[in-house]
Amino acid sequence: MAKIVTPYNDETRGKKEQVEEMFDNIARRYDFLNHLLSLGIDISWRKKAVKYIGGINPRKVLDIATGTGDFALEALVLKPDKVTGLDISEGMMKYGREKAKAMHVENVVEFVKGDSEKMEFTDNSFDAITVGFGVRNFENLEAGLREMLRVLKPGGRVAILEASQPPNTIIRFVFGLYFNYIVPAVGRLFSKDVRAYTYLPESVSVFPSGFEFIKILENIGFRNVEWKPLTLGACALYTMEK
Repeated sequence: MAKIVTPYNDETRGKKEQVEEMFDNIARRYDFLNHLLSLGIDISWRKKAVKYIGGINPRKVLDIATGTGDFALEALVLKPDKVTGLDISEGMMKYGREKAKAMHVENVVEFVKGDSEKMEFTDNSFDAITVGFGVRNFENLEAGLREMLRVLKPGGRVAILEASQPPNTIIRFVFGLYFNYIVPAVGRLFSKDVRAYTYLPESVSVFPSGFEFIKILENIGFRNVEWKPLTLGACALYTMEK
């Protein structure tokens, strides 16, 4: 079993509670730091994921761990009837709602506070699901994945973006230096939550990425599971169907 990494190493509280607190704490500066630390490449990653789910012309899209809503808003290029952003952090979704209002799309994009491992949606509710750097934060990974399969319609598609460790030894070493030293340093400079940007590389290091994650997805029941490394393997796009 993989080691469980939590944001604050607080043994008196579960991971879910700590993740909610962490994202509430960093919400105000999240978008700025996310784009800065990814050098803006995260935008192209989301476009690739949305292009994949767009292949079935989805009418109802669910964005799990939506945060400030970048993925949910990117899905609007598909002209769906409804996009639902789900997250446990009200602090993050506050900014997502502000973005949707500024874009005059609040009638299409809704933000719902909820637990990704116990979603209050009926079976077969959504044509497509996206998750951007969120499955790594699940308290129970398999429970969250089963819920995704449950609320997805037969024939529906899922696109998951997740940080990963590059397979090449030299590139992995360089990215390790970046994640373990530069990311925490920049996080400390701009964020009031020092621990949040130390948790990032720690959680990436223990996440079952690549073929290991594909095996988990297939065991859950997803079909046609594929894995595509992005940006020299620093990010991975996992695609699958029900």
